[in-house]
Amino acid sequence: MSEHVNVVNNEEKLRFEVSLNGEFAYIEYRYYKKDIAFMHTTVPDPFKGKGIASAMAVAALNFAKNRHYKIMLYCPFVSRYVREHPEYHALVDTDYHPSFGNDAK
Repeated sequence: MSEHVNVVNNEEKLRFEVSLNGEFAYIEYRYYKKDIAFMHTTVPDPFKGKGIASAMAVAALNFAKNRHYKIMLYCPFVSRYVREHPEYHALVDTDYHPSFGNDAK
């Protein structure tokens, strides 16, 4: 399903979201100084395990990369995704996550 997921950056609600038959999956974010902080990921139960959260993570991380934001990781899902995908390690703001730089290398 993830190859057909349409992720939208809903800037009004500060979340990357996917509309799913009247429900929404989303990654909430906040801006802080020069960073974008990923706060929480929600996927409705019937849609879990279909790659939707990963598709949203890719969209959110690519947004941060393209806008030259460093990222802060409060959401366990996005944090795990970044750790498992080295192409995003350089985005992590190690001022707020000093151990990430040591673990990720």
